[in-house]
Amino acid sequence: MAAFSIPAEQLRLHIDPSSLGFDSTEGLHHEPLPWIGQERAQAAASLGLSLQQADFHLFVLGESGSGRMSLMLQAMHEAASRRPVPPDLLYLHRPDPPQQPWALRLPAGQGRRLRDGMAALAAQWPTQIAQQLARPEHRAQAASIQQQAKTRESTAFATLEAFAREQGFRLSRDDGQLVFTLLGAEGSGVTAAEADAWPADKRSAVEAAEGALRRAIDDFMQTVQPDELRRDQALAQLRRDAVQPMLRADLDALRTSLHPEPVQAERLQVWCKQVEDAVLNALNLIAPFQDAAHTDDDAEQERKDQATHLLATLRPHLLVDNALLTHAPVCVEDHPQGRSLFGSIETLPDTDPPQADLSCIHAGSLLQAHGGFLMVHLRDVMAEEGLWPRVRRFLRCQRLQPGEAVSSSSGTSAALQPEPIAVDVKLVLIGSVEEYYALQDADPDTARRLRIKVDFNDRFLATPQTRHASAVLVARLCHAQGLPPFAAGAVARVIEQSHRDADDQRRQSARFGRTEALVIEAANQAQRRGVTLVQASDVEAALEAQRLRHNLPEEELHESVTEGERLITLDGGEIGQINALTQIDLGDYRFGFPVRITARTFAGLEGLLNIEREVDMSGPIHDKGVLILHSYLTSLFGPVAPLALNASIVFEQEYSGVEGDSASCAEFYALMSCLAGLPLLQGIAVTGALNQHGEVLPVGGINEKIEGWFETCSRAGLTGRQGVLIPARNRRHLMLHPRVVEAVRAGRFVVHAIEHVSDGVALLTGQPSGIPYRLPSTPADAAVASQSGTQGTAATVYQRAEATLRAYRRACQAASEPWLRRNRS
Repeated sequence: MAAFSIPAEQLRLHIDPSSLGFDSTEGLHHEPLPWIGQERAQAAASLGLSLQQADFHLFVLGESGSGRMSLMLQAMHEAASRRPVPPDLLYLHRPDPPQQPWALRLPAGQGRRLRDGMAALAAQWPTQIAQQLARPEHRAQAASIQQQAKTRESTAFATLEAFAREQGFRLSRDDGQLVFTLLGAEGSGVTAAEADAWPADKRSAVEAAEGALRRAIDDFMQTVQPDELRRDQALAQLRRDAVQPMLRADLDALRTSLHPEPVQAERLQVWCKQVEDAVLNALNLIAPFQDAAHTDDDAEQERKDQATHLLATLRPHLLVDNALLTHAPVCVEDHPQGRSLFGSIETLPDTDPPQADLSCIHAGSLLQAHGGFLMVHLRDVMAEEGLWPRVRRFLRCQRLQPGEAVSSSSGTSAALQPEPIAVDVKLVLIGSVEEYYALQDADPDTARRLRIKVDFNDRFLATPQTRHASAVLVARLCHAQGLPPFAAGAVARVIEQSHRDADDQRRQSARFGRTEALVIEAANQAQRRGVTLVQASDVEAALEAQRLRHNLPEEELHESVTEGERLITLDGGEIGQINALTQIDLGDYRFGFPVRITARTFAGLEGLLNIEREVDMSGPIHDKGVLILHSYLTSLFGPVAPLALNASIVFEQEYSGVEGDSASCAEFYALMSCLAGLPLLQGIAVTGALNQHGEVLPVGGINEKIEGWFETCSRAGLTGRQGVLIPARNRRHLMLHPRVVEAVRAGRFVVHAIEHVSDGVALLTGQPSGIPYRLPSTPADAAVASQSGTQGTAATVYQRAEATLRAYRRACQAASEPWLRRNRS
């Protein structure tokens, strides 16, 4: 099949605005936003978000700007709306051990009820306890106990006092101590001088009496002290009996107002009993005895502070409050750190050494998302040192302990170790394709817990439905951003640009981030014109503004051609020289630019030399293309005679390296031109890869490459003889700029297409190619191929190249004969 010209109508897809079925996007923003072209991802997301079993977390992979995050959030909210509100999470103080608080889950909203109810009780209990202890019946019972104890003590003291008088001593009390004094004959105290004057037998008698009195005092103390202890115990029990019914009633009323699950209800009941015991055991702090309340002011203030602290520690800490939720939570962790994901334990201010209580425990997003969904970016997790291992452990055990335990080495006197909590959360991990497969390879244990792969396409097959969905996307963007609506022609131009982004007339790009940017910029163009409806011309202006912001490197390269710095021939013919088309990708901008390829051939045995490869300026794909080219040449001419060829190929004035195989056709044409001695048209630039059968394969960046050559020719002036030669298999990828299409329609530029390199040789040389479409496998096949290409007396390009190669073979044989004769002799 010979080379053919592609008509202007096939050089880009044109969408008729009337085919979209609306005049403007004014009324489309109410329609739901579909998953445009992402049916596979939508089905996977729907399945993964509906499964409630363990190890069915989601890994969402796709390119940035593909809508993967916004669409997944939409799906997460839809799935969450079908799930119930999860319970509240609280931590409860445990008197023993106080460093290990209990976790408690209550139905949503009841966590507040327990927290606020306990706060109210703690505030009112000191007054209520004091009132209970001030009741007349309680005071009467307490006075009776005290009076009975006092009576017993008075009786025992009277007996002891009488015994002391019998022994000649006077017994008295002095500041709680018993003091006895030896009496003389007149009833007064004996002085030391008088005692020294006593005879020995009297002193012995007095000492015996004193010993008896001391023993009696010991017996008195052994009787009175236990009695005082029983009195105090009776008074304490009386106080407990007076206060306990009130405490129990308050706690029971609060507890029965809650409706936890059975396991949690049992834990709540145990905790309420511990609270009751803690308050009863601290009655002396909360409501001291009347005789203990008249201490100094500092001691009284210290008592009040201790009582306040005790009651504060009994209040539950509401860690996760779901009272305002109407369905399961949906959380997005934009800044994943250990604290933000797993929670933290702070320390109280102005404490030395540092102290922490329940209020210092803070929940992370994993706890806040319990019962629902959490979205996080894998790259952000990996960037935080030490965070990924903790995420892996969580995925394995589905339990976490909020924060890191406060270490005693940091000076904290009482380290908090909250009870680990079972967390039911569906993790939605956002990553790239490379990150997904890297995880599969490096960490298969974690990868198997991310069983739902949600794969977003970067492009999709265009249909009337996807085009309408694209219009809905534009409408919703305008409505959300407060932008003017788009006319049908403007929407058609936006959709055409999505085809250009995909480099495909049949498919649209799924990089909706680019679409969003284009919509905003086009709307800005319309607003600057003072109109209320965005037209296609505004979209064109926005695209041109984008190009001007990024095309400075492209402009500099074209100026280098115009100014003669870079050598590019735009007309006429040259032997062994051709203009190839390349694409330069700067990340944020792609453009095409021509480069001159030259080839030289001569007799020798070294074969094809790729100069870029020799100086390490070519990539592996380009090297592969050159090796395929060498293989094709060998297959093409080898059956005639073994190749005796030295050839070199070089990209002229190329100093930044070469990658890709899209220049292999151009390299082949340059070699054939050199072998056949025929010039190649310099006005036709070439792109295309070839395989070992000479078939021309499609290449990437086809639109940028054509437009780059068109721009080069336009600056020098279009002659009508200029154009490009591309693979026929690239026809559906053409989405050329309207300027190029109009030039082709006017006959000032042409786009040629071929399926086999033989057709390109004929076009570029103007001579019959003679290159067979099927490679010869024997010398006879080669001879037939050579003769079949002859037309009249004119030699084909293949025959000319064959003659040159035979001459090279003879030259090599002649050069080797003297060496052979010397060796034989």
